[in-house]
Amino acid sequence: MITMQHTASAAVTSPDGTVIAYERTGQGPALILIDAAGHYREFTSFGGLIDLLAPKFTVYHYDRRGRGRSTDTQPYAVQREVEDLAALIEEAGGSAFLYAFSSGGLLALHAAAAGLPIARMALLEPPIERDEDRSAQHLFTTELTSLLAAAQPERAVEFYLTGIGVPGDIVESMRGSASWSAMESVAPTLVYDSLISEATSFDVLASVTVPTLVLDSEGSSDDLLGMAATVAGALPNGFHRSLAGEWHGVSGEVLAPALIEFFTRHESGS
Repeated sequence: MITMQHTASAAVTSPDGTVIAYERTGQGPALILIDAAGHYREFTSFGGLIDLLAPKFTVYHYDRRGRGRSTDTQPYAVQREVEDLAALIEEAGGSAFLYAFSSGGLLALHAAAAGLPIARMALLEPPIERDEDRSAQHLFTTELTSLLAAAQPERAVEFYLTGIGVPGDIVESMRGSASWSAMESVAPTLVYDSLISEATSFDVLASVTVPTLVLDSEGSSDDLLGMAATVAGALPNGFHRSLAGEWHGVSGEVLAPALIEFFTRHESGS
């Protein structure tokens, strides 16, 4: 029998005064979901996943700062987003599992490196290259900032999507859609994810001791597959697994069992 899961909406205040809105669904240990660049609760990759996880976990789905119903405080700093997550973990009972998608995984890694009380975490295709050109990433951030300063959110979204490697046919299929409009509405926060990319190196990975499952989709491009395997190998307690899926995406029906298995595994070192 399928049981409807109750969802409650609430908010928590970060140390700098930013209000972080979230929804809580289900019952069990706390599991916080961290969305990718340009995503928030009304435009999320977690829609079908939450109900599949809720019978096992209390799932916290939040709007990262500057998105949806969360507020924002300038200037942006990666540490401030880590503090947002720390406040949410405290609200969730003082410890939590994390599942993060794409650039949301970079935030999860910084949170773990900062020592937040994270029991285990899983990351789907975090975009980290071992030999990434930091100067190139900085130039990307600068150009993105310029487009937003010129009040060109549509061009900023296109620049961001093409710059991170989204295939051209997918970009064209999104153009003019509700998804595109949703990303335009939070376009300034695309800079935040670019800044997190600038701040994420393999030195950060080396300091993350939290058991971490790095996932990829068998339907993704070789660069994403390679990054997932490399990141898992660089983490002191990293594990790698490939799942059936499409480009940069895995369905909730495939993803949920893998997450449940990993988060409910208690054997040390596994």
